[in-house]
Order: sequence, then structure tokens, then C-alpha cells
Amino acid sequence: MFERLGLIGCGLMGGSFALALRQAGLVRQIAGFSASPTTTQRALELGVIDVQADSAAEAAAGADLVLVAVPVAATEATFAAIRSALGADTLLMDVGSTKSDVVAAAERALGPALPCFVPAHPIAGKERSGVDHADAALYQGRHVILTPMATSGARQLALAQEVWAAIGARLVEMTPAAHDTTFAAVSHLPHLLAFAFIDGIARQPGGAAILALGGPGFRDFTRIAAADPRMWRDVLLANRQELLDQLRHHRQALAQFEQLIEAGDGAALEQRIAQASDTRAAWHMDSFKPGT
Repeated sequence: MFERLGLIGCGLMGGSFALALRQAGLVRQIAGFSASPTTTQRALELGVIDVQADSAAEAAAGADLVLVAVPVAATEATFAAIRSALGADTLLMDVGSTKSDVVAAAERALGPALPCFVPAHPIAGKERSGVDHADAALYQGRHVILTPMATSGARQLALAQEVWAAIGARLVEMTPAAHDTTFAAVSHLPHLLAFAFIDGIARQPGGAAILALGGPGFRDFTRIAAADPRMWRDVLLANRQELLDQLRHHRQALAQFEQLIEAGDGAALEQRIAQASDTRAAWHMDSFKPGT
């Protein structure tokens, strides 16, 4: 049981974490702060938080658990703002979609509070952001990637593992670099492709009419293009090198498909499609096991 959760960022991810802890009976009080006072007030109205803090430092003060759920570009400034409010035994986590930059920000900004920090990335979310869409069940059955630092306290790491497991998450540990390589491929690039695909249609002559005729396949393929623009701007820029590497790799794959279509090579085209189809058919979202 945590006495107080300091929630910095009361949107979908942070709000869902707070609701999950409350539902599991793991926290007595939740103090929340968001850069937008309207968001913090709404979190209070919805019962996501108990106390509306006027600053990040105020939310963190006296908290034995602090969750930073802000855009990754705001992480360093947030760490600097709360550093002096963190106790020696406080557990500090984030939910950022990139990790190498977050770790670097922590090293620059947290100073003596660095042992408090255990970086985390829950593989969960919704197309719609904001505290109104917060859901206590958001993390149940979902992977949460922990990328502990050499400086992370042993007690804090054990607590991080316990709290995520207690709200139903499935834990995986990786290095920050391995995390960023992996998620450039399976998360960041798919979002970029969805954004580019919608943009490419919308800018064509008659684009609106084309979009109007999209069916279920179009809907499924483009669902993530409705994601939060500010958040994804920050993610794509924060992990730019790994993302650019993935773009180069996938340009080659697209060029190969283009060549087969241009050549009218149906047999080779079918073979490449079959390989992709078989790979996708064998994939399952929950198939990952640590060590694989």
C-alpha cells in the first residue's frame, strides 16, 4: 500500500494508472498535477485524483510513489522540477514511449534523486487521449517494459515490478537501447506510416471522396492515425535515429514489391505476400516471453 501517489500528467496513461491503483486498493491518496489546470480539475471531478496540486513539485511532495506521465519532450523539465521533493525511498517512474532520451534526461536532471527512478513504458493506450478516457483496466494483460538503470535502487526496482504486476501488467525488462530499437519497428514506424498514408490520400485530387469509400480494412489499417499529434511528434523526434533506420529498411521492402508489380511477376509477388501473410498469421500480441 502506497500512502500517496504523486501523479504528474493526469491524462489517459496517468489517469488509468491512478484508477488502477485505486481499484486494487494500493494507494490511500492521489495528488495530481497537469500543465493544463482544466485537465487537473477534470481529474478531480472524475475521482481520478483526490488533491489538485498547483505544481509538479507539490504533487510529488510527500509521495512515496510518483508517476510522470507527460510528453517525452517535457520529461527533463519535470524531473528538474520535482527533484528536491523526492524522498530517499520514493519510487519514481515514467510512461514514456522512448527510453534512451528519458534515461539521459534523468541523469542530467535528477541529481541525488537518481536512485529513485525506474524507467517504464506500458504497451497500452487508446486512440483517444485525455483523462475522460482513463480506464482502470487499461494495463491488465498488457506488457510493461522496464529499463532499469545501473543507478536504480534495488528497493525501487522491486517496488516497480510489484506495482505493475499488481494492476495486471506483464513485465519485461530491456536495456533502453534495445527498447528503442524494438519500438521504432513495432510502434513508432507503424504510426508514422499511418499518418503518411492518410496524408497521402487526403492531399490527392478527390482525396475526400476516396476517404469516404474506405471500408473495414482501411479502418483497421489507419486506426492509429487518430493518435495525439503532440505526443507522437515528440516520440518520433526523440527516437529519430532508430526510426530513420527502420524507414530505410522498409523503403527497400516497398521498392522490392514495386519492382515485382512493375515487372508483372505474379509468382514472385505471391511468394512475398505469402511469406508476410504466414508471419502475420503466426504472430500473437501476447506471444512474447522474456528471453525470446
